[in-house]
Amino acid sequence: MSRRFRFRGESHHKVDSKGRVSIPASFRRVLEEGDPEYQAVKAEGDDAALPNPEIVIVYGDHRRKYLQCYTMKGIEEVDAKIEKLPIGQERKFLERLYNGQIHTTSVDDTGRLVLPAKLRQKIGLTDTAFFIGAGTTFEIWNPETYEAEEVSKIEDWLDDQPDSFDPRELLNAVGED
Repeated sequence: MSRRFRFRGESHHKVDSKGRVSIPASFRRVLEEGDPEYQAVKAEGDDAALPNPEIVIVYGDHRRKYLQCYTMKGIEEVDAKIEKLPIGQERKFLERLYNGQIHTTSVDDTGRLVLPAKLRQKIGLTDTAFFIGAGTTFEIWNPETYEAEEVSKIEDWLDDQPDSFDPRELLNAVGED
């Protein structure tokens, strides 16, 4: 995925009784960029025939209280890394998490996706979904769970730092490309 296409930002969206929820518009652009089929049709110049971009929702990790969403290119990158692992238990578990315990769907013509009841129940999602960008992926949360658990983790981490701490300092350890 191009470096300029990242999932960024956060927003709340209503979830209807059928599990339909709008995806943030900026996230839809990243999904389009990360879908090879969408890009192939777009390159042909036939905008009327553009397919709806696909998305992969990983839900299998029982410890996670959110759904992790990938572009098609993004999940292919995960698959490539898994394939490089030696045959064994860890590879088998990762294959199950990232190939078995997923839901592949597409964004509909109105910019929504349908979250099946199983996925909504897993994260306790009822009437509102919280979307947060995470760079190469995005997450869907029950807003109350996110506020109660994740916000406090970041705040606690920051509170443990000296007053002069600037989070950008951590980037100094990363080499330049």
